[in-house]
Amino acid sequence: MKTTHRSIYEDVQVQFNKAADLINMNPGIRSILSQTANEIVVHFPVKMDDGHVRMFTGYRVQHNNILGPYKGGLRYHPSVDLDDAKALATWMTWKTAIAGLPYGGAKGGVQFDPSKCSVGEIERITRRFTYSLGNNIGPEYDIPAPDVNTGPQTMAWILDTYMSTRSQGERNNCLHVVTGKPINSGGTLGRDRATGFGVVTTIAEWAKENKMNLSKATYTVQGFGNVGSWSAHFMKEKGAILLAVEDISGILYSEKGIDPDQLMEFAKSNNGKIGSYPNAATITHKEFLSLKADIFIPAALSNQITLETAPLLNVKLVAEGANGPTTPEADEVLQQRGIGLIPDVLCNSGGVTGSYFEWLQNKRSEYWELEEVMEKIRKKVTEGYANVSSTAKAHKTDLRTAAYIVALNRLEKAYIERGIFP
Repeated sequence: MKTTHRSIYEDVQVQFNKAADLINMNPGIRSILSQTANEIVVHFPVKMDDGHVRMFTGYRVQHNNILGPYKGGLRYHPSVDLDDAKALATWMTWKTAIAGLPYGGAKGGVQFDPSKCSVGEIERITRRFTYSLGNNIGPEYDIPAPDVNTGPQTMAWILDTYMSTRSQGERNNCLHVVTGKPINSGGTLGRDRATGFGVVTTIAEWAKENKMNLSKATYTVQGFGNVGSWSAHFMKEKGAILLAVEDISGILYSEKGIDPDQLMEFAKSNNGKIGSYPNAATITHKEFLSLKADIFIPAALSNQITLETAPLLNVKLVAEGANGPTTPEADEVLQQRGIGLIPDVLCNSGGVTGSYFEWLQNKRSEYWELEEVMEKIRKKVTEGYANVSSTAKAHKTDLRTAAYIVALNRLEKAYIERGIFP
């Protein structure tokens, strides 16, 4: 099998077409879902700390909104471009449909390296980006959320900027224009851990189905940001043992296990980096991927498991905490090797589910306790897993294709019921 050099958006199309073929999807609806609805590119100036003006490029891609408002994160990263935004927006459409949420899919961001900018510069970039997007976002139209290198503070700046552009009578009705906000600015308890919690909830369901005892099960994590660190925290609660962690600053390994909560505290005091953590050894990237463990949780960027790296994995399950970590060719390799895989659109859906509950609380002017939020997320994610698992059995296919089938069936039904205007 030769390596195929495709874009990440082309990978999305390969996955989509496989599922659409299996269900003999309506050709008209298939053509609608194979395209994005809107692709917004904005160029805007920002005055930097040294006084010079720098131009930035921002993106917001809206894929589909037949089921509800567009929903999806904003990332700040040098790799952000239109192709990535299109792929991630499309995945969000599938993800919200699988989770049974009244949302469509969107994604976007700004192409720059935030580690090379001051806090003040990042704030000005965020505010100018929000202003440039204008009415392309809105609480009932398109609702951004945090993603790579963005977080609650970024959402608070977007909220404040957006509200400042509304009339005084409208402002308090705009609190749900973004999710993932700080608690005091309308955020919800549990949103910080929702994605990691969802990852481990799906792992627990898979383990139950495949007779794996998570207590004392071993696992590795790639990426120790929000998703990776909280996934490790909840895996620890299940009794699992973290053998190795990789992030941009280094790779840690301990055969006795690494305490994820201790590592999380260390990362917080070291600008989010784990490389100099003293209570573990260091290994190479190849050794990390080849390490024998029960579960591998990729929670970094896309295209980490490829035709070249998939043969190295020595695990029973890959649980995709990141978006798009596995290429279609690598998918085939994992299937041939009998390695289970929980796809990103199901595995990391706890995040958008938590966002939905924040959005609902804002709309209703309600405040829910942490236990209530987490139980609602657990129920939604568990239902999503059960639906995908039963679909996989019915179609005799893998969980990724089954997840796509669940999403496409829901979207197709909505289009058939509503028709095409006019």
